[in-house]
Amino acid sequence: MIQFVRLDVWLDVVCLFKTRSEAQKACSGGRVDVNGVPAKSHRTIKAGDQIRISRPYGRKQTILVRGLADKHRPKAEVRTLYDDTSPLPSPEEVHMRRLERQWRATMQPARRPDKRGRRALRKLKGDP
Repeated sequence: MIQFVRLDVWLDVVCLFKTRSEAQKACSGGRVDVNGVPAKSHRTIKAGDQIRISRPYGRKQTILVRGLADKHRPKAEVRTLYDDTSPLPSPEEVHMRRLERQWRATMQPARRPDKRGRRALRKLKGDP
């Protein structure tokens, strides 16, 4: 039975981050606390530790470690390794997130014009 696991490995195995490198970046960026102390990615965790993750847009996720694993397993099995004790968002927060998601969907990144767009720009400028 495993007694200790690296924090970044565990966060990746239980699918709280998509990849281990993403978990390492979150740890080095100070967005992960273990038992109230900012944690580096190489820190070992054990059952009973409390992990707090700062998510985008000011959200905080609180996780209580129930079990350890150092290799990927089925999601149904992995969900038994932790308890998510984060408070549920209020109806106002849910509404604000929905509005923000809609606003972000309308904002499109500036792209380079394609061939047709370049021709239109040249025509507007009067260039041959």
